[in-house]
This record gives sequence, C-alpha cells and structure tokens, in this order.
Amino acid sequence: MATDSPILVTGAAGRVGGIGREVVERLRKRGLPVRALVHREDERAVELREAGAEVVIGDLTAPGDVVRAMQGCRRIYFGMSVSPPYLEATVIAAAVARERGDIEAFVNISQMTVSQMSLTNMTDSRQQRLHWLAEQALNWSQLPVVHVRPTVFLEGPFFTNLAAQSIARDDSIRLPFGSGRTSPVAAADVADVVTTILAEPAPHVGKVYELTGPKSQDMTGIAGEYSNALGRRITYVDVPLEQWRDTDLRNLELPEHVFQHILTMARLHAANRYDRSTRDVEVVTGHPGTSIYDFVATRAKLFARIP
Repeated sequence: MATDSPILVTGAAGRVGGIGREVVERLRKRGLPVRALVHREDERAVELREAGAEVVIGDLTAPGDVVRAMQGCRRIYFGMSVSPPYLEATVIAAAVARERGDIEAFVNISQMTVSQMSLTNMTDSRQQRLHWLAEQALNWSQLPVVHVRPTVFLEGPFFTNLAAQSIARDDSIRLPFGSGRTSPVAAADVADVVTTILAEPAPHVGKVYELTGPKSQDMTGIAGEYSNALGRRITYVDVPLEQWRDTDLRNLELPEHVFQHILTMARLHAANRYDRSTRDVEVVTGHPGTSIYDFVATRAKLFARIP
C-alpha cells in the first residue's frame, strides 16, 4: 500500500537509541515522504532536511503543535525519550489522531518490560509504568495501533558506554547483573522493524512485536562474545548494585529520572526479568537480529584497550 501522505516521525532528533532518526533515513531510502517532528532547530534538524525530510519544530506536550505536525499524515511513528511527561504526550498524540479519523497506522515504541506488567505487577521504574499506561490509553483509543516493545538496547549504557570504559581500562565488563540472562537488541534492528511496518502497515495493525537479540545468555556468555569479536579475553565482573550505582552509573551524569530508570533496569536484570528471546525481528523484517558478536566486531575501535 503506497502512500502520498507524509509519514510523521516524532522524536526524530533524539539521541537515546536514535530510533526516530534511523526510521527517517530508512523511509527516505524507500522513497517515502517523511515529516520529522523535532523539539528545536539545531544541526540535527539540518541533517534531517538533508536526508529529504520535511522538518517541523514542536512540543509533543503542546496540542496545537501536534495538530500542526499531524496535518495530512495517515501513518505515525510515536517515540519519545525517557521523560516525565511521556504519558501526557502519548494521550495528546492519540487524541489528535482520533480527531483526524483517517489514520492508517499508529506505531508506538514501548518497552518489552511492559509484557510482564499489570495493575498488580509493576516495576520501580516510573518510565516503565508510564509506558504501560500509555499502551492502555492507546488501546482504549481504538486507533490502528501497533506496539513495538524492544528489550534493552545494545547502544545503551550497559553494553556500549559503560562496557567501552571498563573494557578499554582492564578488559572487563562491570555490571550488577549477577547470573541474570539478557538478549539486548540493536537500534538498527528496531528501526528496520518500525520502517517495515510504516511502509506497509495493514498486516501489522493490532499486533504487538517484542524485539530481542538472537539469544538470551548470562553475562559470562556475553563477555565471551566480546572476547571473540575483539580477539582478546574479556571478563565479566559482577559488581554489587550499590557500589555500581555510586561509581559507574553516577559517573555518567544522567538526569535523575533517567538515572533511576537505568538503575531499575539493572535490578530487573539481576532478578532475571530480561531473560527473553523472540524471533519478531526476523518475522517482520526477514533478517535475524544482530548478534552481540557482530555488534561489537563492527565497533572494535570503541572497545580498544587504552595503551
């Protein structure tokens, strides 16, 4: 089903995961028209225009801005970085989409943790609770919604930022995951899934896709993949949660709400709540999810040992 209407991509300039920006690039490579909603005019907005997107400046918590951004669009990717007004922005976007009445697909990026949540089984992460509530609101809206629930990202602090620091220092991965298993997913795979859905949404409306890497394994197994990719022995060091919180995590100087969200993710890893593996990346895109080995091997310089 081709479209002449622009596809709205929110969070198109976001840095965390970079899904919105990658979706814009992939849609443009397919020759599809894109309207990218960004929060401010900066170099990232310029790059989106250079990629062929129409750029709109606006605030997802300002209904008038959302009405303007959604005008003429029939397919929507809704994504927003970790932030306190996440639920407010979701409900505003849903209200605007309902008022339009001609939406073909509303693709919502959520979190895989939501799969295990209910009214009586939440987590300590406010952001994860907001994602759960946002999904409820979108389901009530009766819009043609597709929920995309990625697990923890390979590009996030656990497997890129912090891992790169400790591997460069002493060939170790320092995390408080204990024997918990996990299957991190690459942002590129998530963007491929979202792009495939937006390009041809009809078969996907009403579905939930849970996105993981190819297999779930403990941190010793993951350290083995880093070792094979880098050609030297990488070890896993199980750090006590409080020590890791006060040294490694605090050193990233994250906003407090992001800090608390990442800390909860670490606790849930230790509780084995991330021991999940699906084939949904391959089901949607036709290619398997990126392995940790391939992810690290293509970024070997990032994990180079400090002389």
